[in-house]
Amino acid sequence: MDELQRSQAHWPLLLDQLQESLDYRFIHLHWLEEALTHRSYGQPHNERFEFLGDAVLNLLIAQQLFERFPKLDEGSLSRMRASLVRESSLADIGKSLDLGTYVRVGEGERRNQAQARASLLADTFEACLGAIFHDGGMPSAKAFIATRFNAHLDALDPMTLLKDPKTQLQEQLQHHKLPIPHYSVVAQCGQAHAQEFEVCCAVDALDLRALGRGRSKRQAEQAAAAKVLDAWRLSHHIK
Repeated sequence: MDELQRSQAHWPLLLDQLQESLDYRFIHLHWLEEALTHRSYGQPHNERFEFLGDAVLNLLIAQQLFERFPKLDEGSLSRMRASLVRESSLADIGKSLDLGTYVRVGEGERRNQAQARASLLADTFEACLGAIFHDGGMPSAKAFIATRFNAHLDALDPMTLLKDPKTQLQEQLQHHKLPIPHYSVVAQCGQAHAQEFEVCCAVDALDLRALGRGRSKRQAEQAAAAKVLDAWRLSHHIK
């Protein structure tokens, strides 16, 4: 957002436009302003609202999945929730709301690359949800989430989502006729009964790599594969 948009003359208009997009009118408008303020811009910033929004989002999505899939166990529901609330999904919703136009950031933050941009959009979305919940309570937050997530919930394919990240990554690579990923242990620490592994997952054909940690080599590989999948989704818009 440029200096003109940030001026006192334009800021109220921008807030009004965003409330139209959110389909919610704030009783306490300064909470929306706080939700739109990155810590690089000044105080009060939006990290407290981001914390609140993250908790509300996870609760509401968990409730929806619990009601929609009565036969799935806790682990399956958790994996499905993770697929819905991952950074790339929230960034897409933030982009659809054009949150990048409204969020107030410092000069250094504006120079960041696409990965940071996605994180900024996802965090701002959570902060806006937190502000809506704080301002209007759970009914308002639930209505807002329903508007933004019902299509995603309706399109869920449990058979695909319940595959572990390593399997999903390999299948996506095969679908795009790309070589399989390479996994390597880069660190191992701790006593024999409480070891922690750090594994690198690399997809050279895409110039993507990520580190994952876990109490076992397999767990660390899964964590690394999940990060590579998320990075691929952000940069190439795969599903």
